[in-house]
Amino acid sequence: MKQIAVAFVALALAACSNQPKTTEERKAAEPKKAAQAPDRFYVQFATTKGDFIMEVNRNWAPRGADRVYELVQEKFYDGSRFYRVVKGFIVQFGISGDPKQSELWSQLKLPDDPVMQKNARGSVSFAKSGPGSRTTQLFINLKDNSRQLDGNNFAPVGRIVKGMDVVDSLYAGYGEVQNLRGAGPDAQRLEAVGEEYLERSFPRLDKINSATIVDYKS
Repeated sequence: MKQIAVAFVALALAACSNQPKTTEERKAAEPKKAAQAPDRFYVQFATTKGDFIMEVNRNWAPRGADRVYELVQEKFYDGSRFYRVVKGFIVQFGISGDPKQSELWSQLKLPDDPVMQKNARGSVSFAKSGPGSRTTQLFINLKDNSRQLDGNNFAPVGRIVKGMDVVDSLYAGYGEVQNLRGAGPDAQRLEAVGEEYLERSFPRLDKINSATIVDYKS
């Protein structure tokens, strides 16, 4: 299912072609609504350090949960790196190794969800730069960050239910990202250049081999 990609292409083509003339053509050109996620689902991340499982709860953050569900089904996270790993704070991921994908999804910002849960250790939230700016990037809290993040409207969409030890072991040697005054990857450059940039300059960063919706019982 490639609903978002189809919708974006349809909009781009509409700007440089004649408007559809028939009812069928008009319906085909309309953006398609993303599928609603189940009330609860589980995503297994197979990484270069091992596997971990994230539980996503739609009651916590419905818009965010729907986006995660869609991104996983689209295989968006497959091959992407944990590009920001700050010990005692967070692990962040969700910038595609393909710059075209980053450009596409940057246009598809989500309205904020209210904060229903705390940014406790193991909880997972969308990264954002301001109100209504969420797109694809997620972070996992390595400690209880609720005091810092809850009041800034970072709404958890889920939590790690298995493999938090794997998350803790992800390579953190490069430190904070450059646009936050660290020595790690520059997020804007990563979006523009993609995997080539990381492979050349930050090859030790761990990677998501695949992210898959799975059945799981704790």
